Formats: sequence, structure tokens, C-alpha cells
Amino acid sequence: MKNNNDVVIGYTAGVYDLFHMGHLNLLKNAKGMCDKLVVGVTVDELVKYKGKEAFIPFTERAEIVRSIKYVDLVVPQEDMDKITMCKKLGATYLFVGDDWYGTDKWKEYEKEAEKSGIKIIYFPYTKSVSSTKIREALKQGRGWTKTEDGKSIEEKEEK
Repeated sequence: MKNNNDVVIGYTAGVYDLFHMGHLNLLKNAKGMCDKLVVGVTVDELVKYKGKEAFIPFTERAEIVRSIKYVDLVVPQEDMDKITMCKKLGATYLFVGDDWYGTDKWKEYEKEAEKSGIKIIYFPYTKSVSSTKIREALKQGRGWTKTEDGKSIEEKEEK
């Protein structure tokens, strides 16, 4: 499915909190398969809905991703519906890490994408690093965590 200008558009989305080499690898590989790479950065409200909290606020995460040379456009990812976003953008490809391959959720995405002429491309997950691993290392090694009121444990202990 090409758009009117025969420009191949690819789309990927993520939180991109604690940006690392796995994120960069995915963006670099994705850009190699399309003319224009659009990246959805998950808004803070959706991160919370998923039961997590980003260390870095949305506006800063979006600016970090926007600054990557492989990225042509950053859009807010405000819901979980990546297929609708692909349709809206005229994207030919939806890029994702292969840690999602074979999951029930992504099997459904594949069926929906196929009906719309969108191909899902799974890139190898960078096993050596993840935001979860970085977050855990920070918690254990340095005690850097946030409490419910958004203050770090260090800030609370200083009082």
C-alpha cells in the first residue's frame, strides 16, 4: 500500500523512556526499510494507563526521539491502536521488536494489518538492554526511584 506520492511510510511507537541502543537499533533498521519514518511517542497518560510511569516526561521524550537522524516525524501515541494510526498516516509498514512476535495481541494486529495492506515487520529485540533493566539497575544500584507524589526517594529522605 503506497500513498499518492509513492513514498514508503513506516510507523513505530513506544514510550522511549530511558532511551538506549535497543531503541536506536529499531529506529535505524526501520528507517532502512522506508522513505519516511514516523514515530509515535506514548503520551504520559497512556503510560500510566498501562500501569507504568515514565521517568522522562512526554515532551522531553518526544524531543529526544525527534532529534534522532533516522526519524522524520514524531507524533503523540495517545491510544493502543497502532493500525488506525498507520491508516491515518498512509503507512506501508508497522515496525516492532520481535519480543511481541507470536503474542495474542500481535496475532490480532497482524490480521487487522493484512486487511489494510499494512505489513508488520518484527526486528530482533536487543536482549542486552531494556528500559526495564535500566530502571531496575537504577533502583538497586543508586536508589533512584520515584514515589507516588513524583519525588525521588532521595528527596523524601532529605526531609
